[in-house]
Amino acid sequence: MNLNRRELISGTIGLAGAACLAQICQAVPLLQVALPVDLAKDPRRPQYHLLPKANWMNDPNGPIYWNGSYHMFYQYNPNGAYWGDMHWGHAISPDMVHWRHLPVALAPTPGGPDSAGCFSGSAVVDGDQVAMLYTGVVSVPESEATIRDGVHSLRESQCVAIGSGENLTIWTKDARPVITAPPAQMDVSGFRDPCPWRQGDMWYMAVGSGIRGKGGAVLLYRSKDLHHWEYLHPLAGGPGTRENATNPVDSGDMWECPDFFALGGKHVLIHSTQGKAYWQLGIFDTERLVFNPERGGVLDYGAFYAPKTQLDRDQNRILWGWIQETRPLEEYRAAGWAGMISLPRVLTLDHNGDLRYHIVPTVKKLRGKEHALRISKSEDEDRKQIARMHIEGCCGEITCTFTRGTEPFAVSLVSDSGNERWLTCDYDPSHPDNILMDGKPLPLGVTDGGGIELHLHIDGSVIESFVNGEVAYTKRFYYAGSAAPKLGIQVDGALKSLSGLSMWQMSPISSNRLTT
Repeated sequence: MNLNRRELISGTIGLAGAACLAQICQAVPLLQVALPVDLAKDPRRPQYHLLPKANWMNDPNGPIYWNGSYHMFYQYNPNGAYWGDMHWGHAISPDMVHWRHLPVALAPTPGGPDSAGCFSGSAVVDGDQVAMLYTGVVSVPESEATIRDGVHSLRESQCVAIGSGENLTIWTKDARPVITAPPAQMDVSGFRDPCPWRQGDMWYMAVGSGIRGKGGAVLLYRSKDLHHWEYLHPLAGGPGTRENATNPVDSGDMWECPDFFALGGKHVLIHSTQGKAYWQLGIFDTERLVFNPERGGVLDYGAFYAPKTQLDRDQNRILWGWIQETRPLEEYRAAGWAGMISLPRVLTLDHNGDLRYHIVPTVKKLRGKEHALRISKSEDEDRKQIARMHIEGCCGEITCTFTRGTEPFAVSLVSDSGNERWLTCDYDPSHPDNILMDGKPLPLGVTDGGGIELHLHIDGSVIESFVNGEVAYTKRFYYAGSAAPKLGIQVDGALKSLSGLSMWQMSPISSNRLTT
């Protein structure tokens, strides 16, 4: 069951217990919540992905490299493992792999423009300081709302907070929104998730939105100082379906979580709608301030949503995403935790102008000893070797490479008992432009003589999988019991197509599952 980030849970939106006196938001510690379970013993909790010590998290917010460290902020409910009462959680890392939690960065201010929640946004470096642009929401009559779901009526505005302290643990909020409402006379189906960038001596900002009766949209603003903004025009948009959906994001009539950045001589626009994150690549006309998309696609075909990017210390473009739960709400609420941040993915462009992804090399620091298949002339012997290869505790990394021959083949991630197939990748040479992931045909580039590499990162209850660095598919898998199964690989079809298989046990990033 996929739950949209904007699915509002009745009764969960309220005033935060941590007030921000005189608009100075001293970061408050992560709240200690009595839980009915021991999270450190839950095998489904990941061991090398970032997530809070407990409770609900969703979108990555404002990832930034600052003062020699990486900072990740994220949507966080300190009161339970369900959506509601949105704060900004905060963690810090030297390498985007090993994380340490810091106090909550943003909490709703009673009576302020974010009294019903601090929704998603971005962080930027402005001179010698860091500024957060984020969406604040307040409860209002339905006639004044930008979010209307039949239960709640919320008005969204864009807010700013300035960070200080060595590790950005103190945030000073503007008392009033920097953009109080959508453009006049525009009937929007949402207005949130600001994404600013510097261009010359001006700031520009994309805001996710939708225009009723027309479709999803990204609105473009301009400012000299991050505090006073002028609306220009739509940066991009799409037709949507114009269905009368309770949540316009579900129908494609609202685009949320925009991100806009330069890459490889082009510009990339990312937005999230209809349960997926999409990318467009094209030319940004800096004179007319118009984006002209040329091609596009889906960033990840699985449980991956609301992505956000940043530049690392070496100016590589890094992509993060929210990995959602796909089990029922009652199950993850009872488990005491929900959601995680994806592993960091480096974004590049290939010669065709398509996006390519690979996990940042620093994740390899977690690898244990490599166990590699030694291919022999005996298929029987090779299958026996494969049967002996496995990873413990659902905490490992696997790479499989195949040649593109004339016969179909399939590779599956299976429990050591052989009773469950957790993920299957199929290739049929009669359809060389597709790869099947769990039976779903996904577009794959055709390369003469080229092989196929399946790369899996498995952690607790998530599999981040990549095919040739061009297809990403994130899957959640939930097994019963108090222990994680051993996992191995099963190959169906001609083993002669297999050209390589390696496995690594991965080291946890903390001594227990509570401090990641």
